Amino acid sequence: MIRLTVIYNVPANAAAFDAHYRDVHCPLVDKMPKVQGFSFSRGAVTSSDAAKPVHLVAYLDYASMADLEASLNSEAGKAAVADVANFADGGVTILTAEI
Repeated sequence: MIRLTVIYNVPANAAAFDAHYRDVHCPLVDKMPKVQGFSFSRGAVTSSDAAKPVHLVAYLDYASMADLEASLNSEAGKAAVADVANFADGGVTILTAEI
């Protein structure tokens, strides 16, 4: 199994981030093919790096790296990736790992 982890740093406007994430971004992610699991943090996120506070962490699970690549290259995947610039002004880190 492959896990894509998306770490969103603290945005300038947390309420606007949360509303956009919930109302716009999550529905885009829900349309992505081959996603076996999608979850995200709710509430405070603690980080060992105080210089880069974290607002939200999202997890997308796939059966294989090929499925992840197909998902991200789909129309829905491209739309979700493009949407990140609309709300994640605090920056984002993306990790991919086999689990």
